Amino acid sequence: MKRIKICSEAVYVIAMLCISFSVAMVSAADFGVSMIVASAYIISEKVSFLTFGQAEYIVQGLLFVVFCILMRKVRLTYFCAFLTSVLYGALLDMWRAVIPHFNPSVCAPGSMHMALRITYLAVGMVMTAFAVALFFKTYICPQVYDYFVKAVSEKYGIYRTKFKACFDAGCLVTACALSFIFFRRFVGIGIGTVIMTLLNGVIIGGFGKLLDKTVEVKPLFPKLAAKFEENIV
Repeated sequence: MKRIKICSEAVYVIAMLCISFSVAMVSAADFGVSMIVASAYIISEKVSFLTFGQAEYIVQGLLFVVFCILMRKVRLTYFCAFLTSVLYGALLDMWRAVIPHFNPSVCAPGSMHMALRITYLAVGMVMTAFAVALFFKTYICPQVYDYFVKAVSEKYGIYRTKFKACFDAGCLVTACALSFIFFRRFVGIGIGTVIMTLLNGVIIGGFGKLLDKTVEVKPLFPKLAAKFEENIV
């Protein structure tokens, strides 16, 4: 089977659009967001003047500081991960502003028909996994969340899958703590969070294998790609 050729830069753009759209869709379904973005969602629900996307800047900015401390250095390429986070946050807010069902001020989360909510959760979960699989195919840094796991595990020789599991668990514990501190109940955490936790890895892996078979990804700027890859650690 002949694979479709596509440039890394285009893959990055598609991944950015997909992941921001899917997070907006899942948050509208109101079954709980993923553990990774739950802290930012909870903060945005508590602090009225912060949007979901703006809260992401803050959370990922703090994580970026921790990342640089653990890496014991700061490189220009590292800031690409934070830039990706900023772009993602801006796109997330855009989708929530222009699509009525995603806009909490127009359509309260969870107020839609149950069948539509379930559809949004299912489609959003699949789109999120697809976007993450796409990010793995491009040299451009993903969000701080994913770059943190990739770079720190490589630097310290930690098996990535185990480190990712620990990172996810830490995100969940942090989100639960914030939820109870701010609201004394679960906000942004629900059955959808559990489902995504259990299935995301499997779906991402499936999309990864499918992309390997069907798509050939090459950078338009090979020298720039090499620079990014050699400057991870």
